[in-house]
Amino acid sequence: MPVDARPEDVASPKAIVTAVYEILSGRAGEARDWGRWRTLYAPNARLIPIERDGEGLLVPRVLDPEEYIRSRAPLLAAGDFFEWETGREELQSGSTAHVWSLYVAAQSPGGAPIRRGANSIQLWNDGSRWWILSVVWDAVNAAAMTDPG
Repeated sequence: MPVDARPEDVASPKAIVTAVYEILSGRAGEARDWGRWRTLYAPNARLIPIERDGEGLLVPRVLDPEEYIRSRAPLLAAGDFFEWETGREELQSGSTAHVWSLYVAAQSPGGAPIRRGANSIQLWNDGSRWWILSVVWDAVNAAAMTDPG
């Protein structure tokens, strides 16, 4: 279990979600801090974009954090990409939390949107820090820039 997370990254659901957006954002060719990324996710965590398969059907694509890195690192290296939260709803019960995080992505900080969407993020607190258990998002609608609300 990676435990070397920055304390400020895992202090709250808001902090951990902010860290995710910070890590993904950057200029083309700018190395993302995948080591920092790994510290945010619980063992067996899942990232699940809803995408179209080869037949055009909507299907969940289930990735672990390492598979996500392998699939997205080339795209992030190829072009400027910045993503930030524009709204949120957070619910907590005991050691679990759910964050509905609305976001915008652009090719520059605060720039014209190239996509917008919502991340459904499930988190767990082990008594000392927060961990991301899973993230689900509708990649098709985000790419089409539909309003997630």
